[in-house]
Amino acid sequence: MSLKLDSKAPDFTLKNTEGEEITLSDFRNSKNVVLLFFPLAFTSTCTEELCTTRDNMKFYESLDAKVMGISVDSFFTLKEFKKAENLNFTLLSDFNRRVSEQYNSLYNEFFGMKGVAKRSAFVIDQEGLIRHKEILEDAGKLPDFKSIQNTLANFN
Repeated sequence: MSLKLDSKAPDFTLKNTEGEEITLSDFRNSKNVVLLFFPLAFTSTCTEELCTTRDNMKFYESLDAKVMGISVDSFFTLKEFKKAENLNFTLLSDFNRRVSEQYNSLYNEFFGMKGVAKRSAFVIDQEGLIRHKEILEDAGKLPDFKSIQNTLANFN
């Protein structure tokens, strides 16, 4: 299934770093959501991406945006990654790879590993519609943070 801009974002429920279930649709009518799929915790580009996000959280919060990072790592691994990098936003475990697949954000093969999340960014508005979509084939590249921020700023 190909996700298109202005289409409804697939709903999901995933565990956060505390093992609690977080459901995307719970933010409908209350928060804009930024989903950042990333390949693997503790890798250089993923760390750079999430630390850049951490350092800009005041901006995201000022635009009433809930930021959530998603990877195929276990929530135990993500808990340690969040602690090690002092990340100030939600990390979700897509260990079973269902959500990454729904969002067309799954590599068939990544350095010999099967089923690793592609670096991808989605902005979902309060109505649950996809307003920004970026799926990167090159895991060494970062999402276009300016475009994500401009999309959010246009909601206000």
